[in-house]
Amino acid sequence: MAILRILTIPDPALKNPAKTVGSIGPDTAEIIRDLIETMRHHTRCVGLAAPQAGISLAIVVVDVSLYPRKFNNHGQLVLINPKITETIGNIMGREGCLSVPDLTANVSRFEKITVEAMDENFNKIKINTSGFEAVVLQHEIDHLSGLLFLDRVTSLKTDVFRRKP
Repeated sequence: MAILRILTIPDPALKNPAKTVGSIGPDTAEIIRDLIETMRHHTRCVGLAAPQAGISLAIVVVDVSLYPRKFNNHGQLVLINPKITETIGNIMGREGCLSVPDLTANVSRFEKITVEAMDENFNKIKINTSGFEAVVLQHEIDHLSGLLFLDRVTSLKTDVFRRKP
């Protein structure tokens, strides 16, 4: 296992859509392990998408269960080829990202979502979630389309903030 190097803006690779994963093999399993280890390595990191590590595959890992404020959640998730299939409501919240290390921003997201994906064993799964976990999943799934949270900001002037050291 390894701690992967995180790409940061303005790296153009962050804007490229990820490739669909066709099957799970030893290389894919290693990538998943490395993504989890990298996520755990970064303090307060609750999610990571493969493209953030320069890996153009539709894989995200998420775990909000260790976040200082406990929320309802599904624990550690590995999602391959995830798609958001249902959305309800809207919430506004402050987001940050390892790929945008110096900034945070107010971002509008769906309050409740349903995600369909494959798990690490390539079994179909369906997750219904809300609140913080839903926001994190939307953030990470955006990375698979080449979107950063800054692309979702209404006003760069009033909604983007320098991260406090």
